[in-house]
Amino acid sequence: MRRNGVLKSNLTGYAFISPFIIGFLAFTLIPMFISLYLSFTNYNLFASPKWVGFDNYEKMFSNDPNYWNSVKVTLIYVFLGVPLRLIFALFIAMILNTKSRMVGAYRTMYYLPSIIGGSVAVSIMWRNIFSDHGIVNSVIGWFGIGSVQWFGNPNASLVMLISLSVWQFGSSMLIFLAGLKNISPEMYEAAGVDGAKPIRKFFNITLPLLSPIVLFNMIMQTISAFMTFVPAYVISKGEGGPMGGTMLYSLYLFRQAFMFNNMGYASAMAWIMLILIGIMTGLLFMTSKFWVFYESEGGR
Repeated sequence: MRRNGVLKSNLTGYAFISPFIIGFLAFTLIPMFISLYLSFTNYNLFASPKWVGFDNYEKMFSNDPNYWNSVKVTLIYVFLGVPLRLIFALFIAMILNTKSRMVGAYRTMYYLPSIIGGSVAVSIMWRNIFSDHGIVNSVIGWFGIGSVQWFGNPNASLVMLISLSVWQFGSSMLIFLAGLKNISPEMYEAAGVDGAKPIRKFFNITLPLLSPIVLFNMIMQTISAFMTFVPAYVISKGEGGPMGGTMLYSLYLFRQAFMFNNMGYASAMAWIMLILIGIMTGLLFMTSKFWVFYESEGGR
């Protein structure tokens, strides 16, 4: 009787989690294995896949300069955009970590860009802001600086894309804010009694105690940055221009898959991206022992 009750209880639990299991199998695990198979084939969506072995990977690494350009652009985007976003998020979080009657409204306002930042509408707005007669060129014109051709210079267009990434700092800011709330005020008071100035308090108290949160935000934002697609697609109108300046990895993958119908090649690109993200995440975890402070372990 008891065994039947346990079995019934287990079946009830499985029934509750079945939507997730079915969704994970149907939309994540099985498609992953299918894409792995397709990465070793020549598949154009209109004919049966033809096995070609490692040809797609060989072409990717030795016979496709556009692929390496997308890797370079993406790495610049990640290595510049992620640190700037985290620095800006921490700066705003420290400002909002004050007692104010309107602090709740301010937090909501600063979080809004992260909710709508990846939308097509915001990407179009950003394109208009940086147009030849947009707000940005008007502002820099007040300082006697000539108009910047944001859509004619590959370096300027990438800066425009990175600035949009930095603007979407809301989620990291809220996580930093939660971490700041957990730092005991007594620690700052004790440091103040010892004569510590605000800058020293920041580097000796705030940063070490926030370092686990910095690691978490860095990993999550790095993964997100590697998968950025909508802003690059909308701002460059799907072309990745000018001169490949905004050709992020995900955009080039999309073009290979759905514009050139090279689904096998795109699948190979997707797996290389997965490996690259895994390597970056692994490096962050490996180096974290040198700069992440865990209070429960008594140090770094």
